[in-house]
Amino acid sequence: MTRAATAAMAAMAVAPSAPVAPGAPVAPGAPVAPGAPVAAEETLLLRVLSAFIREDVVGLRTRSTAVEREDGRWLRLPLPLPDGGDGGALLVPVRADGFQGEDAARLPLLVREPDGRRLTGSEAVLGALTALADPLDLPGFDAFAEECRQTLATMRLHDRTAHEVFDDLTARYGGDPADWTGPAASLAYDTLAARLDHPVYPTARGRSGLDDEQLRAYAPEFHPRFGLRWLAVPREALTLPGGPAALPASWPSPAGLGLPELAHTHLALPVHPLTLGAPLRDALREAGLEGAAVLADGPYLDAVPTLSMRTVGLVGEPELHLKLPLATATLGLRNRRTIKPVTLAHGAAGQRVVEAVIAREPRFKDAVLHADETVYAHAGHELLAVLCRRYPAGLDRAVVLPLAALLATAPGGRLVIDHLADRFHGGDPVALLDTCLTLLLDWQATLYGYGIALASHQQNVSLVLDRTPQDGRTRLRLLFKDDDSPRFHVPRLRQTLGAEADELLAPFQDPRMLGEDHRAVTDMLTTITLHLCAGSYAFGLAEHGRTASPEAVLGLVRERLAEAAERLGTAPGEPGAVLRERVLDAAELPVKAMVTAGTLLTKERSGASDVNTHYTTGPNYLRRRGRDLR
Repeated sequence: MTRAATAAMAAMAVAPSAPVAPGAPVAPGAPVAPGAPVAAEETLLLRVLSAFIREDVVGLRTRSTAVEREDGRWLRLPLPLPDGGDGGALLVPVRADGFQGEDAARLPLLVREPDGRRLTGSEAVLGALTALADPLDLPGFDAFAEECRQTLATMRLHDRTAHEVFDDLTARYGGDPADWTGPAASLAYDTLAARLDHPVYPTARGRSGLDDEQLRAYAPEFHPRFGLRWLAVPREALTLPGGPAALPASWPSPAGLGLPELAHTHLALPVHPLTLGAPLRDALREAGLEGAAVLADGPYLDAVPTLSMRTVGLVGEPELHLKLPLATATLGLRNRRTIKPVTLAHGAAGQRVVEAVIAREPRFKDAVLHADETVYAHAGHELLAVLCRRYPAGLDRAVVLPLAALLATAPGGRLVIDHLADRFHGGDPVALLDTCLTLLLDWQATLYGYGIALASHQQNVSLVLDRTPQDGRTRLRLLFKDDDSPRFHVPRLRQTLGAEADELLAPFQDPRMLGEDHRAVTDMLTTITLHLCAGSYAFGLAEHGRTASPEAVLGLVRERLAEAAERLGTAPGEPGAVLRERVLDAAELPVKAMVTAGTLLTKERSGASDVNTHYTTGPNYLRRRGRDLR
């Protein structure tokens, strides 16, 4: 018997189980209804099974056969024996999805044939699926099981602390989130967003290697304050464009950190407290700075984590955020939260690309904002770096929140978008979202016309809502950041920007960013802007009962994207025609295979050149359908 078959038998032998026929109810009561209270483990398992189906893990999508039973549809995955015989099957109950997959898990369980035993709980279900994996992939499956354990612990911690955190936010910022204004209050929206699941990655709330105490002390969902630590680094070891004069005025000197003897030879580099200890010691040794760099004794400057956790806002200077490397991972084992030095240069270059387009498209001059990311420093190591991100001035009276917070639960139990709609759009969340989509899709399609796509997902795009000083009308702007991994259609960029194109492209040292056709920019526009920043809200609002079906918002997405494509030109080969052909009218759309590339398979096994741009395919929910997409 193979190792995989042995593991399968062991997993099924210890699984909580009871005889059940696939056509009969397999859980107490009716199948889980949208919006019904569900235990954390069941919620997680539904998301994991749905992701596995979407990404065709162990053939769940392509090797399964659809079976109609009295209680609904099932996917039946045959289990061959080592000698090629029939080993029965695993069945997973599914429902029609329509967002990024045709099917999603309907109940958090598997059923084994022929004995009709059910497998419930993450350990049993993952054990059965892991047993079907190629032996070469077992380390990745084991790592994902650990991700699930960490995520489940975090979800339960979130449940236990929700009232505590909401009470704290209300005491600090007020009872109505629509009145949380200014850069400091924007961090409260990050706290709400951090308690919400990612639209695609099922274990996004987990952070590898961190326990409950560390999460409460440093994670954004708890809105903590903590002191930054500082490292005095020899000046000659630092790369610092613009020199020390470019650093913020509040930047401490070695003398101010209690190291006066290093005042003329060293510069201060902030260090996240979670990087202290072995990670920092290893980094200094690898960078050749062991003994030359000196850690200051105590903390200096208090900070509050943003949604990304490794980026923090300064308590006394909220418009300044410091992006600091962390020795942890989120959204997959291979998505480490360190900072590769080259990405700092890419981020500054991405900002310049955006500014070059805005200079040519004046209608976006006051509607699209970008944080300044041109000030950074590093010592040639991914744990010895900092980005000084400064937000535009004049946001003190504005509500500033990441797109990721719109569907988060606010204190009091309503969604954030409900509060914002009450204040800015007459209580209509769809009208608010349409205003956002109109600008977002126009801007991203305009970039597409230049041959540019930004990896500007829900975390990297913020809404800026306020009222115009002239007449008090509602004004919505978009604030972008972290554009360090764009994709370019190089011939198109040269055609649209002329001689400036090569100068703008020169800092980008990653060949994966530079393409000769529309493919990479189309894939990024689709998987990030369309799926994460538009489609997810159509389905999310329907799930929360704010619309009767996803089609209510998908129609707006389709219409706004079609309008934007029309402006790009519809003649064959023009960007608008390509956008219509490959997105609006395509039979299928690319979908991120984040679990596969991020944890389950090595790059050699998955073929992924980049864990964030490894794709499978899913249905095109923008094509009109005669049925409810749910």
